[in-house]
Amino acid sequence: MGVLEQTKTKKVFFGADNDALVRIIILNILVTAVLFFIRSIYQLSDIDLSRYQSEVAAWFILPAGTGKLITRPWTVVTFMFSHIDIWSLIANMLWLWAFGFIIQSLFGSRKLAPLYIYGGFAGALAYILCSNLIPSLVPGVSTMALAGANACVMCIAVAATVAAPRYRIFPMLNGGIPLWILTLIYAVINFAGTSFGNPAAYGAEVAGAAMGFVFVNRLDKGQDMGRWMNAIYDWFFDLFNPDKEPRRDSVRRSMFYDTHGKPPYKKKPNLSQQRIDEILDKINQTGFRSLSSDEKEILRRAGEEDL
Repeated sequence: MGVLEQTKTKKVFFGADNDALVRIIILNILVTAVLFFIRSIYQLSDIDLSRYQSEVAAWFILPAGTGKLITRPWTVVTFMFSHIDIWSLIANMLWLWAFGFIIQSLFGSRKLAPLYIYGGFAGALAYILCSNLIPSLVPGVSTMALAGANACVMCIAVAATVAAPRYRIFPMLNGGIPLWILTLIYAVINFAGTSFGNPAAYGAEVAGAAMGFVFVNRLDKGQDMGRWMNAIYDWFFDLFNPDKEPRRDSVRRSMFYDTHGKPPYKKKPNLSQQRIDEILDKINQTGFRSLSSDEKEILRRAGEEDL
């Protein structure tokens, strides 16, 4: 198998290490499955489903009223993983897979989760502001609530389009379909599927799209808005990993090996299967853009020699 085929296999395979996409999808499915299971118990017990809404679902979805939100602040996070019907879950996860796959290919898996969460936060803020500041929506603010990953997926879709405007899907079809067309189709379908009884949700989706643009724009300027999220994630899971070595700054490395100029000679790295695997893992974690010129040269030579 050539190196290009290995790279493609690692990207598509959901069980790969540090695959944020599959973890987000699984989390959405698990949370929604728990809600559906509890609702089925209410139905089998012949209990009014309105009680399910107030006793269970209301503690997972985002309330529009600030009074309720103060008593359940965790819903700012849980709402973006909770779906009220199976079709919205399926649709959101399919679109998430399509655009999330592109984001992971471009930037690696460590950018996807921050994008998802930032999109949800932006959507939540816009939803609450629209519900409480638009006069026509204020009378129904006590009964309005937001659920689902729509704003999060919209954020990822716009981020992928802004990061790679020339990206094409299905290249075998007359050169491929531009990514922006797929994003436009998704936006139209998503807005058309939003309930007219919950108009503030439109504001949440627009805010998610804006956050996707801002995230990539700041990333192009060298500012990683998701760095603090990844740092917290690494710190937390390192607590449960006894084999994880503590991170220490090496004086020898900083004094003798960290050079900022060009090397005095151009070296030609040796090819080895272990080295190729390390580069493929690096692409999976941080994206192709993070590779050095030597690593790109190794991949090019490996592809030519069909390793």
